[in-house]
Amino acid sequence: MEEKLNFSLPEKKQKSSAASKLLIALALVLVGLTLANLLTVLRRQGPTLETQVHGLSAEQIKQLAAKLTQRNLYTRAVEVWQDYVSGRNVGDVERAKVLFEIGTLLEKANHFDEAIEYYYRSETVAKLDELEAQINSHIKECFEKLGKFSALRYELMDRTSLEGTNHAGGKIVAEIGAEKITEADLDAIIEDNIDNQLEPMAEFISVEQLNEQKKEMLKRYRSAEVRGQFLQGWLAQEILYRRALEEGLGEEAGVKKLLGELARGVLSQHLMNRQLAAKINITETDLQTYYEANRDKYVEPAKARISHILVDDKARANELMGRIKDGEDFGKLAKEFSMDESTRENGGKIDTEVSKGSYVPIIGESEEVNEKIFSADGPSVLDEAVETEKGWEIVKVEEVTTARQKSFDEVRQQVMTTLVSRKRQDVQQEYIEQMMDKYNVIIHTSTLMTKEQGESGDASSGMGE
Repeated sequence: MEEKLNFSLPEKKQKSSAASKLLIALALVLVGLTLANLLTVLRRQGPTLETQVHGLSAEQIKQLAAKLTQRNLYTRAVEVWQDYVSGRNVGDVERAKVLFEIGTLLEKANHFDEAIEYYYRSETVAKLDELEAQINSHIKECFEKLGKFSALRYELMDRTSLEGTNHAGGKIVAEIGAEKITEADLDAIIEDNIDNQLEPMAEFISVEQLNEQKKEMLKRYRSAEVRGQFLQGWLAQEILYRRALEEGLGEEAGVKKLLGELARGVLSQHLMNRQLAAKINITETDLQTYYEANRDKYVEPAKARISHILVDDKARANELMGRIKDGEDFGKLAKEFSMDESTRENGGKIDTEVSKGSYVPIIGESEEVNEKIFSADGPSVLDEAVETEKGWEIVKVEEVTTARQKSFDEVRQQVMTTLVSRKRQDVQQEYIEQMMDKYNVIIHTSTLMTKEQGESGDASSGMGE
C-alpha cells in the first residue's frame, strides 16, 4: 500500500506552568522598579520639568509678569503669577509677596472683590511687617470702590482691635427660628435697600458720585432708633414672604400674573434707563450751575428747640405762668404739673426740633404757637399760655436757629434727581416713538372715542388713524 503524506503541524511542547509564572512575576517586578525610578525623578525635578514645559526660568517668568503689567495687561499678568506660585516650591514669604502683587493687579483691573481675596490670602500665608500697612490701605480702597461701606467699617474695626479678634459686626440683632441676623447682616440689608433706591440714578452718574450719595443716605441709619425701625419692617416683610412661599401663593394664577406684570415693568424701565444713560450726560458742572441758579430752593428753614407744660384749664395755666415769672424752675413745674407723659419726666423738653411755618412736634398744628416761637429769643418763656386742641400750653423757647442756605454737597442728590427728571422726559418720548415705529404700532383713536365725542368731532391727536 502507498504511504499517505502527513500535512499536520507538529504539536508544540508546552512549557511548564511553573516557568511561565516565574517569567510573568519577573516582568512585573521590572515594570514596578521602572515606574518607581520614574516617580523619584519626577519628584526631584518637578519645578525643573514645569520650567521646561513653559520654556522659562523663574526669573524669566517674573520679567514676563512685569512686562505685562507695564503694558496694562493686568489680568494676563495675574495668570502668569498664579502659574508661578502654583507650579513651584515657593517659600511662605515669597508666596505672600506674590499674592499681594496679584491683589494689586486685580485692583488695577477693577476686580475689587477678587483683589480683597488675594490680600487676605497674602496675610494668611505670612504676616509681613513691610506689607501690613499697604494691605490695610488697599483693602480699604477696594471696599470703598465696591460701595461696601458697612463691610469696610467692620473691617477697620477688626484691624484696629487691640484684642486682634475678627468678630466686628457679629452681635446678633434678631433671630428667625434657628437663623441668626447679625449687625453685619443688618447693615448689608440696609445697603442693599439703598442700592435699590439709587438704582434708577446709577446709569447717569459716575461710581464715585454714586458712592458719595450712598454715604449720605447711610448717615440716616446711624441711630439705634432708625435701625430698629428698619429691622422691624424688614422682619415683618421677610416672615410674610416666607409664609407666602409655604402656602404656595407663588403658584396661584393671579399672583403669577401680577409677578409677570411687575417683571414687565422692571425690564422696560431698565431698558429705558440704558437708553437715557446713553443720551443724558449730566456733569459736575451741570449740577453746580443748576444749584447756583436755584439756591433759593435749597434753604433750610429756621428751627427752634422748645419745652412745654400742658395743663387742662386756663386758670392752672395762668397760675403756673405767674410762678414761672416769679422765678420758679420751668423743668420742675413741668415734672409736677404737665399732663404730657412723653415729656414730663424730662422737664417738658421736646426732642424734635420745630421748623418755621410747620407743625409743632407734640403740641400739634398751631400757626399761633409756631409764630410766637419764632418771634421770641431763646431761652425765654412765651408771654402767655396758648389754647390748643389738647389743652393749654405753656411754651419755653430754649434756642432758635436762623434759616440756613444748604450747601451744594447736602442737596446734590436732589439737584441730580431734578435734572435727570427734566432731561429724561424729552429723551424718553423720542425713544418710545422710535420703538412704536419699529414695531408698527397703530392706535385707532376713532375707535376709542365715545359716541358723543365722535358727533362733536372731539378726537385726540396721535399716531394711527
